[in-house]
Amino acid sequence: MTTTTTRPAGPVAAPAARRGLLPSVTGRAAGLLGLVAGLAVLCLLSLAVGSKPIPLDTVLQSLTTYDPAQEDHVIVQSLRVPRTVVALLVGVGLGLAGTVMQGLTRNPLADPGILGVSAGAALAVVVGIFAFGVGSVTGHVWFAFAGAAVTSVVVYGLGAMGRDGATPVKLALAGAAVTAFLVSVTTTFLLLDSATLDQYRFWAVGSVAGRGLDVAAQVAPFLAVGAVVALLSGRALNALALGDDVARSLGARVGLTRVTAAVAVVLLVGAATAAAGPIAFVGLTVPHVARALTGPDYRWVLAYSAGLAPALLLAADVLGRVVARPGELQVGIVTAVVGAPVFIALVRRRTLAQV
Repeated sequence: MTTTTTRPAGPVAAPAARRGLLPSVTGRAAGLLGLVAGLAVLCLLSLAVGSKPIPLDTVLQSLTTYDPAQEDHVIVQSLRVPRTVVALLVGVGLGLAGTVMQGLTRNPLADPGILGVSAGAALAVVVGIFAFGVGSVTGHVWFAFAGAAVTSVVVYGLGAMGRDGATPVKLALAGAAVTAFLVSVTTTFLLLDSATLDQYRFWAVGSVAGRGLDVAAQVAPFLAVGAVVALLSGRALNALALGDDVARSLGARVGLTRVTAAVAVVLLVGAATAAAGPIAFVGLTVPHVARALTGPDYRWVLAYSAGLAPALLLAADVLGRVVARPGELQVGIVTAVVGAPVFIALVRRRTLAQV
């Protein structure tokens, strides 16, 4: 007597792997609600904490009954609300971009920084400042998009050379090599022109301070489109996690998935980098935390990454204001200092979750 197995017509819901800390759908949904509540608390802290602490009741009053005659209300509305909104948008962009890149390349070390995408966007912005005198975020966005797109194609092309195709190790090596080259070219431009250096150096450390709501409005449409595309790619990324051949046998359109996911990454990284500069470790660390909570199903990993990344960015921004009061550390510095040991701790605690 023989037995037969039926094969699903579409991509599998998730690749077979260990379950996360929240294995049930109810637990994951409750976790998302808790994450949203935590984000709300962090937003209030972002509005209240700074070189001048503002009581929470005053913060709420400035949001509901704004009085321009009160200094605290002006500080909240003109300075802290814009940087909080920018941090939320940039965090969502970096978290989703890192998750999509890890799923697309099946590389647990993939993120916009390691694969050179952020470096490409940064070089393009420098070229825009140096050669075309671009000084607005709107101009930065388009140059950042171009740099991120070209770098993505170059890194993937280099990593795909050879008979075995674009393996995770080859992509990481290609990204490291391209990043080193791009950083050297960027440095050359900066050394040639002091005015470009002055405009670039504050942006390059990664910061949400000094950004107005006009910056958020300029990058929000690009981030929104990229986020929607990324969130809709969950089932396709689940199929890719099983390998290209298995994904095709399950009905997945591998080529289309790679193109649409790459477009999402370019939109997310380009807009986030243009708004806040290159910020490290967010796109690398957050997907691992999300995967540890939810397991390997990318539909949930993407949703959690979209909440965890802005939470990390907001917490880092608040911490940067506290540790160097009355001055502050830029959020890019804090995420590097905090993100590196957290990522090392995750690696030491257990092997990297499968992607």
